[in-house]
This record gives sequence, structure tokens and C-alpha cells, in this order.
Amino acid sequence: MATMTAGSLQMAAMRPCTSSSRRLFMSSAAILGVDVKGASQAKFASSSYISSVKPLRKTLVSAPLKFTNVVTRALSGESEKGVVSGLPIDLRGKRAFVAGVADDNGYGWAIAKALAAAGAEILVGTWVPALNIFETSLRRGKFDESRRLPNGSLMEIIKVYPLDAVYDTPEDVPDDVRTNKRYAGASNWTVKEVAESVKNDFGSIDILVHSLANGPEVTKPLLETSRKGYLAAISASSYSFVSLLKHFLPIMNPGGASISLTYIASERTIPGYGGGMSSAKAALESDTMVLAFEAGRKHKIRVNTISAGPLGSRAAKAIGFIEKMIEYSYANAPLQKELSADEVGNTAAFLVSPLASAVTGSVVYVDNGLNTMGLATDSPTLAV
Repeated sequence: MATMTAGSLQMAAMRPCTSSSRRLFMSSAAILGVDVKGASQAKFASSSYISSVKPLRKTLVSAPLKFTNVVTRALSGESEKGVVSGLPIDLRGKRAFVAGVADDNGYGWAIAKALAAAGAEILVGTWVPALNIFETSLRRGKFDESRRLPNGSLMEIIKVYPLDAVYDTPEDVPDDVRTNKRYAGASNWTVKEVAESVKNDFGSIDILVHSLANGPEVTKPLLETSRKGYLAAISASSYSFVSLLKHFLPIMNPGGASISLTYIASERTIPGYGGGMSSAKAALESDTMVLAFEAGRKHKIRVNTISAGPLGSRAAKAIGFIEKMIEYSYANAPLQKELSADEVGNTAAFLVSPLASAVTGSVVYVDNGLNTMGLATDSPTLAV
């Protein structure tokens, strides 16, 4: 089953922020993932890309500008006194591979943008059937507004790779997929092949982001889900992370980090989130702990997952009731505000940065606190 964009209920449009010419701030953006292609290279030049800032960490300063959205501060320019204040998220010199980017309004895009704002070099993996549309949109500038970083430059995607994380090796690909016209013209898109391509092109990476999931029977109750549909959800949404980490670990630099995206349905009943997707998210969270131990001991790599609240991305709308979930969250979460994809991106940037060097094996909730609630405050039974 082909993989879609990350965590079904998690996604949203991102909102660009602005900044002064001398202060670079961090924005972020969009969940549901997809798989990615690398045949053609989508490289976009910008006049002042963050990684081009002079590497003078001792003279970098964070200055708090006010925006309507919550914005994590990244590297800022040199202050008049040359004094460092705050805790800048510095990812300059780091390279990230983000699996599951197929448009500009999902969590994968938001995370990529946040990492770029902090100075990381961005590679993305896009689901093969969505590759042509994604690359064409990039090339024609349809994502330019979404690509804008806080310093005014555009996020630079160094290369786009075709990827279908459901298949580990070429031998795993069935004939009906290999000959499918949606895969025509693409090559080297299984997990093992993509890892090898990245190694050949760049040598190594520091950050691995898993932002993809799919449940072909997600709209069916669990009791009506077929074995095939259930296993497909597990394969695309949880084992895909195991596979990605397995094949990319050998080319990850020690001290690196990996992030995936999960959802509260892993531990609470969310009627309508079916087809085995709740089971897949539970498996993903369990795997996060085990992988944190194994990757930590063998490769000194940290592994965490973000449990994001519901956001209305295009991929999430496949579930059919995303708007109701957003309304429910707004009415019942401790923080009554709209959840922004930027906030998930900001959290990811922190988790893969040196500031979170002791954080691994954790589920980090970015949902306005909805996970803490045991009672729906807007329930008619509570009305006086």
C-alpha cells in the first residue's frame, strides 16, 4: 500500500513570519507524510539563506520580536555589544532528511522549514505518485510564500528524492506496483535505495524526520477492518519508521537525532480513527522507546516522537471528520487557541538540536494540552 503523508489527524497550513534584516528568527510550519523522489534536484537559491550567516556563535544574539503566532527564536544577528543572550537553536552545518513531504501544508513541510530557519540543510523524500506535482509546484514558485523564512529568504530544498517507505528493497516491490504508471520514470525509491542515494550524494546526515502514514481503511471501525487493511496501516505508519532508521543509521553522524509524528489515538479511543491507525500509532510510540535504546547504544542517535493535535491539512481531510476534531480540541483543551503547524515545527527543531541532548525515547505532546483532559468540558451533560 502506498504511503501517504504523516499522522492522519495532524496537519495544517503554515504561516510565514517576518523579521528584521539583522535578526534571524525561527518559524515553522505543517502531519501526514508521503514518500519522496530524488531523480531531479530542486534547488532554490535565496539571497540570505540562514546557513550562509557567518559562523560566529559567540556573537549571535536572540532578540524577542513580537508576532501574532508563537515563534521559536533561532539564530539572530550580531548585537551592538556582541553579547550572547537566550538559547539559540543552531543547526548550521547539519543535514536533515525529511520523509513525507508532498505539499506545503503538512507537518513535514513545517518541520523542514523550522530546521531550515535554524540553519540545517534540507533533503526531502516524496511519495512517488506525488513527486511530479510536488516538484512542478516548487519549480513554478507555487510554494514560494510558504518557503519564506523569518529573515526574508526562501527555504532551500537541496534535493528531492522519490520514496515509498512501504518497500524496503527493490525485491519487495510487487509487479503491479513496479509497472504502475504512477511509478513510471522513477527509480531507486525503496528505503534502502534512497539511503544509498543520499550516501552517494552527500555522505551523511544528522537528522532524520519520519512524517508519513497511511491507513487504506482508516474510515472503517476496527471491527470492520480487514487483516490486509490493518497490516497495511502498520506497515506504512509504523514499520516504515523502523525501516528508515535501520537504513539511514549507518550514514547518520553520532550525536544526531530522529523524529516521528504520532497521535493521541495511540492511547485514547478516537471514534472514526479506524482501519488499524490507532494500533499503528501505539506501535510507533512503543518502537520509539526501543529504538531510542538501540540507536542510542549503537550509534549515539536520539529518537523521539511528537504527538500533535488535529490540524486541517489536505491529507487529514481523508479521515472525514477533521474539522469536528479541531472544534472539539478548541473547546476542550486547556489552551483555547488554534493549533499551528509552526508549533510542531518549532518543537521538532528543539528536539533535534543540542538543547535537547539528553532527551530520547520520549513522546512530546504538542496539542494545547488536550491529552491531559479526561472530561469534555463542552458536554451537554455538564450544562447547568
